[in-house]
Amino acid sequence: MTASDENSQRGELVLRTLAMPADTNPDGDIFGGWLLGQMDIAGGMAARRRAGGRVATVAVDSMVFHRPVFVGDVLCCYADLVKVGRTSLSFHIQAWVLREGSGEREIVTEGMFTFVAIGPDRKPRLVDGEAS
Repeated sequence: MTASDENSQRGELVLRTLAMPADTNPDGDIFGGWLLGQMDIAGGMAARRRAGGRVATVAVDSMVFHRPVFVGDVLCCYADLVKVGRTSLSFHIQAWVLREGSGEREIVTEGMFTFVAIGPDRKPRLVDGEAS
C-alpha cells in the first residue's frame, strides 16, 4: 500500500456497522473473522447488484490486516470491482474505521474476494452485462 492509498478509500461504500463487545477476543480487540465476515457481506452485496441476482463467495484470495478494530469503532466497507469474468466477479474490498471518540479515519483491512453468479438451478450462470 502506498501513502496515497492510505488516505483515500477505493470503491463504493457498501456497508457500515458498529463494532460491538460481543465481537471481541479475550483481549478486547475485534476478531479478524468478524471483520472478514463483514467484508464478505459487503462484497456479496456489491456482487449481487452487479450480477443482477444471486451470488456465492468462491474465493478470498488475500487478506491484509493493517490495524486492529476496537469496540465502538464504526466499520466502513468499500467494494471496488476489479474483474468481470463469464460467471464471476472479483472485488477489492477495503475496511476503514472511524475511531470511537476521536473520529479519526484509517484503513484497517483489505482483501480480494471472488463471487460467482448463481442461477435458479443453483449452478453458475453468465454475469448480466458480461464485460472484460
